[in-house]
Amino acid sequence: MSQTVVAAAMGTSQSAVARMENVDGYAPNLATLEKYARALGYRIEFKLTPIPETSEAKREGSRR
Repeated sequence: MSQTVVAAAMGTSQSAVARMENVDGYAPNLATLEKYARALGYRIEFKLTPIPETSEAKREGSRR
């Protein structure tokens, strides 16, 4: 899919899409990422996953 087509679906310019795709120093906000994903036929999902405790973390927790 071309940047021009994606830009039209997002309601923005082709140059804005090019800046976003060139990740050097650009940090798009969540709303922009949602528009980009939707333009490509996707959606963004966030998932929180617990970090497994290490043996050391378990020992420290038992000392408290």
